Amino acid sequence: MQKEAATIKPIRSLEDAVNRCQNLGMRLSRQRRFILELLWQAKEHLSAREIYDRLNHQGKEIGHTSVYQNLEALSSQNIIECIERSDGRLYGNISDSHSHVNCLDTKQILDIEVELPADLLAQIELQTGVKITDYNINFYGYRQKQDN
Repeated sequence: MQKEAATIKPIRSLEDAVNRCQNLGMRLSRQRRFILELLWQAKEHLSAREIYDRLNHQGKEIGHTSVYQNLEALSSQNIIECIERSDGRLYGNISDSHSHVNCLDTKQILDIEVELPADLLAQIELQTGVKITDYNINFYGYRQKQDN
């Protein structure tokens, strides 16, 4: 975590994302707003293609190029999250520090908040000589079958 990032208010809502765009002097075009609204409504990580398909299915006409350009602009300013995967990039609505649960059978990525115990962080700092200021954890697993 960079020091200047620590003083920036986390983006926890669509309104926070819109405000961050305005504070950065980014133009809040109709297409950019569509993308932000979709990511906050979906509450899941989507590929650029899925975003394009969903918006056009909703009757919000937007071109492929516009989707890619807006996703790049929003993720480069840390307004949305971009996850690099072997099968492409996925975009999500949470940009501040958090962890993920990766479902291996559905390929879904779930956002979670994890707080490690202070004694574990102290142990890591002692072992490495590095002062921990931020972290994220990736968990991997399969959906549990519900047998009733």
